[in-house]
Amino acid sequence: MRSRYTAFVREDADYLVDTWHPGTRPTELSLDRHVRWRGLTILDTVGGSAAERRGTVEFRAAWRDGSSSGVLHERSRFVKQSARWWYLDGVLDPPGPSPEPGT
Repeated sequence: MRSRYTAFVREDADYLVDTWHPGTRPTELSLDRHVRWRGLTILDTVGGSAAERRGTVEFRAAWRDGSSSGVLHERSRFVKQSARWWYLDGVLDPPGPSPEPGT
């Protein structure tokens, strides 16, 4: 996950395509050259250990584009095949836990 974030920061579309699972990757990938990535926060991980074949990473990545800014919130799925991890897909703005009553 961190290496893919770094690829976005460096505008390295080739790395992003190379780490995207062949069954789910797009035929083309173009990055917005105006977006500047400002930080990555890993919120949660499930699975993904050396002994496992699947994992998820929930993260927030802050961005800036001129005078606009925001946060990308995604839960990404990864699969391990042929001794390497592949990005499968992600859900943007995944639902979180229900807030406690009265909050």
